[in-house]
Amino acid sequence: MSSTAFDNTLGSLGIKRSDDVSKAMANAQGKSTMGQADFLALMTAQLKNQDPFNPTDNTEMVSQMAQFSSLSGQEETNSTLKAIAAKLGATSASDALGWVGKNVLVEGKTAYPQTSGALDAAVEIDHDASDVRVAIRGANGETLQTVSLGAQKAGTVNFTWDGTTQDGRPAGPGPFTIDAVAESGNTAVTSRTLVWAPVTSVQLTADGDPKLTVPGLGQVSSSAVRSVG
Repeated sequence: MSSTAFDNTLGSLGIKRSDDVSKAMANAQGKSTMGQADFLALMTAQLKNQDPFNPTDNTEMVSQMAQFSSLSGQEETNSTLKAIAAKLGATSASDALGWVGKNVLVEGKTAYPQTSGALDAAVEIDHDASDVRVAIRGANGETLQTVSLGAQKAGTVNFTWDGTTQDGRPAGPGPFTIDAVAESGNTAVTSRTLVWAPVTSVQLTADGDPKLTVPGLGQVSSSAVRSVG
């Protein structure tokens, strides 16, 4: 509470500043705000010097003190929450650094196969779908294979492509582009493709949300990671 605000509060109670209050105010000089101890010192000084023929209204005084107490409690809560947020941010950064060299499942369309030639990916659908199809395309946009996943419930649907084209030939090392279509009857269902990709480096940021460098996708926010494997 600022000194001006405190004077206004005392004024609303019909209390004038006394010498004791001036001393208390002097002790509080140099502070941008007044803490609980300052408030109580000033209040005590004013009560000691109040007009006995026109005493402070008890109800109003209690109300003002309750408001100050509530504000003080909110400030302490805010400080605690900031400390918790900082701790959680540090934990997130530590976890993200541990992801270097591991594979993460993130939203994207560019995917690389495993050494065996097979490719694991997923489709995330917002509502139940009667039919979900995935098209895998090559570097020139040609369709190499179509994977039918059939009817699926809302959520993440994992699938594996064996790495062969429609005529049974190996599709090569990629990268490949994955597109998904989800429908409920004749109505399109919102969906997005998720791909597994390795994390090559991590960039720590001021906002506490580290950025992961992922081949084919560039920088990806750590908060966008669906799974780590």
